[in-house]
Amino acid sequence: MSRINFDLQQLQAFVAVADRGSFRAAAEQIHLSSPALSRRIEKLERILGARLFNRTTRDVELTPLGRVFLERARTALDDLESAMLSISDIAGSRRGRVTVACVPSAAIHFLPAAVHSFSEKYPLIRVRLIDEAAGQTLTSVASGECDFGISFMGNQIPGVDFEPIHVDPFVLAMPRQHVLARRKSLSWADLADERLISVARSSGNRQLLDDALAKAGHNPTYVFEVNHIATLLGMVDAGLGLAAVPRLALPASNPTLIGVALKNPVVSRQLGLATRHGATLSAPSQVFYDHLRNTLKSRR
Repeated sequence: MSRINFDLQQLQAFVAVADRGSFRAAAEQIHLSSPALSRRIEKLERILGARLFNRTTRDVELTPLGRVFLERARTALDDLESAMLSISDIAGSRRGRVTVACVPSAAIHFLPAAVHSFSEKYPLIRVRLIDEAAGQTLTSVASGECDFGISFMGNQIPGVDFEPIHVDPFVLAMPRQHVLARRKSLSWADLADERLISVARSSGNRQLLDDALAKAGHNPTYVFEVNHIATLLGMVDAGLGLAAVPRLALPASNPTLIGVALKNPVVSRQLGLATRHGATLSAPSQVFYDHLRNTLKSRR
């Protein structure tokens, strides 16, 4: 055959007759008259140069060549349907709305650049951010209030799946002119005489630190406690003390503060993406999820 010159409707008619074993039933299935269906099958047989069905007054059965062609026809129709669905998904992924819950440190220091690069690529997808504590972030994911969340391992709740992406170690935040600022690292024992400030005990970051330090035999005393890391950094900047914060919360570009690595013990939080168990993300949400995953991995 020099070229394929039959159409999709003829293939659909052929498969319908093969499935139903009846021209009349197949015609009803594809909403066509019996004579019109017969003409499509006859034209297809002329094009192929072979009979596809043996017809009697009561029955229709496939010829040996018809059985071979049926397998090929089903594959062709399935491949075409998959291609159409893929195109629809791609088109649908380029517009819509995505709601993401995230811990404040990600909302302030990581997400703005990620959202900016995403919006340049997908200008018709609107992104709504809900910045809240780690526990509340996971609760928003479990309840379906958001499409997915950015949080850290710990405070995990039932019904939420967590994909770890980025290890975020704690560093000691201090003014750049501080006497310890030139050190490459500090042990927790080095801080015995320093004024330390911290987030409140209700914070997931504080709970993570307390658990790790207790296991290592350390019990630091804090002169101030606040609710938010942004407030904590403001107090450090004002010279009120030093504070252990996640590296992500203190970027290297900060003009007045620097973070020095902490060891003995090294304490890290596992940052990642949280989704509701069993839920399927919409096409726009999946595109943004993949974008954030790749961006977080690039920060390693």
